[in-house]
Amino acid sequence: MTEAPPRTPAPEPTESTWQTLRRGLALSPELRTGLAGTLALALASMVGRAAVPVAVQQGIDRGLTAPGGPHLDVVAAVVVATCAVLVVTTTCGYLMMRRLFTVTETALAALRTRAFRHVHDLSMLHQQSERRGSLVSRVTSDVDQLTQFLQWGGVILVVNLGQLVVTTGVMLFYSWQLTLVVYAAFLPAVFIIRLLQRRLAGAYGVVRQRTGILLAAVAESVVGAPVIRAYGVSGRTAARLDEAIDAQRVAQQKAIRTSVLGSSVGEVAAGLALACVVLLGVVLGVDGTLSIGQLTAFLFLVTLFIQPVQIATEVLNEAQNAVAGWRRVLDVLDVAPDVADPGVQGVDLPPGPLDVRFADVGFAYPDGPPVLHDVTVDIAAKSRVAVVGETGSGKTTFAKLLTRLMDPTSGTVLLSGVPLDRVRFASLRSRVVMVPQDGFLFDATVAENVRFARPELTDAELGAAFTELGLGDWLDGLPAGLHTPVGERGEALSVGERQLVALARAYVADPDLLVLDEATSAVDPATEVRLQRTLDAVTRGRTTLAIAHRLSTAQAADEVIVVDRGRIVQRGPHEELVRDPSSIYGLLYASWLEQTR
Repeated sequence: MTEAPPRTPAPEPTESTWQTLRRGLALSPELRTGLAGTLALALASMVGRAAVPVAVQQGIDRGLTAPGGPHLDVVAAVVVATCAVLVVTTTCGYLMMRRLFTVTETALAALRTRAFRHVHDLSMLHQQSERRGSLVSRVTSDVDQLTQFLQWGGVILVVNLGQLVVTTGVMLFYSWQLTLVVYAAFLPAVFIIRLLQRRLAGAYGVVRQRTGILLAAVAESVVGAPVIRAYGVSGRTAARLDEAIDAQRVAQQKAIRTSVLGSSVGEVAAGLALACVVLLGVVLGVDGTLSIGQLTAFLFLVTLFIQPVQIATEVLNEAQNAVAGWRRVLDVLDVAPDVADPGVQGVDLPPGPLDVRFADVGFAYPDGPPVLHDVTVDIAAKSRVAVVGETGSGKTTFAKLLTRLMDPTSGTVLLSGVPLDRVRFASLRSRVVMVPQDGFLFDATVAENVRFARPELTDAELGAAFTELGLGDWLDGLPAGLHTPVGERGEALSVGERQLVALARAYVADPDLLVLDEATSAVDPATEVRLQRTLDAVTRGRTTLAIAHRLSTAQAADEVIVVDRGRIVQRGPHEELVRDPSSIYGLLYASWLEQTR
């Protein structure tokens, strides 16, 4: 049984919203890419939109309805100017929106990648101290919340507020009465815009599909972190996540471009709400208060008014959620990995069989009592050692320290005389493999799961490996042999079958030190016999340390180490230790025999 550290409640946020934004921008420099150009495009779009209605009013009043008959030269000049302004305004608006969306999606894809890789760099100790679903949500949903805010807030909020102010000012210049009508007619316009948004369901359906793939890949990789670390394949795992993240980003950008077009169509649909403005405008025109050109210009201004108001009502609610999500992501990135790769300053393990030494090793989880006390033990190269003890005695902690999934609180763990914290991860993961208790499998075929340790192996070589392990008949009995899907987390196989695949994966990795964490636990006696035969083949000729729950593993070992309350209390061959029935090992053995009868 794995000893889990105590959970501690998350601290309350201590920084302001502005501090969070500054820190987030510092860690996401991609968000500042081309910001000046985006603001310039936004300004041109905003001013240009307000200028078009004025140009229309001038063309009508000074051209079409001018005293003395229509002045076609004035009309032509105004039409040309209006078309030019429309082209410039529309182009600037489109480029601004696309530029903003592209930058934010690219930046937040990089943030997702950075956050995921950082989570994987954190020690097992830290990952166990948090709910893994929470870690996944920080990489996915929290970043999604931030995306929504940055794209419908931030620059867009500033631009639309500016547009709202300018438009309102021009409308008031033309007619304060019609301006009041616009405010009264806003709610019907919002309803029409929301109806048009339903057409985006198809585009966002693709986004949801890609997001589901991304969530599945991230969740599987986080849950399978022990296997990924044991085989030293974090690089390939990161590449797999990069692909899923990039696919989601592309789908999101396509959907958002559709959304931009939908917003433009929404402005046209919102014109249905202008009926009351037209009615009152006609009355004011008859009275001579409003000219035809002014009324026409006002109708243009109304369409410019609706969009920023509708967006502003949504952005303010999203702002606080986005800042909270950003803070959660930043909190993860702020955690320094406590088990770090020494990198270029480290050393490689010496060639040949590996021996193990624990020198005065102690370990305690944060805010918890010591789990191991001054453990000093030597394990010879190529020996098979079983570590036994009651639940919670420190067996699994011993194994995690040996594979450097955690570092000791005190003392030193050495492999062939080299302190473990000086060994480069690339060397450590290629020479030391741990098979965890649950035998985690990825949602792939049997062959792909075994090939996870050595991607270059052919099907023929994999089949030969199963035969060497005595598992050829079992493999032949599977529906599709090597190509049988194992399901998510291997749930299409039994517990024992999952363990067989995990052992085959460890076998083809060909490590010099193999650590087995209760490899025969939770299986039936018949499967245990098959597993034991497989274990004999896997462990032959290499240093092996087995965390033994069932003492049949201890019987087959060269030596047994008995751990009790974090201390080594007995050590020796099974036949020697069992002679004293009153010893801890003797009592454990007697209890195990009783359970197997």
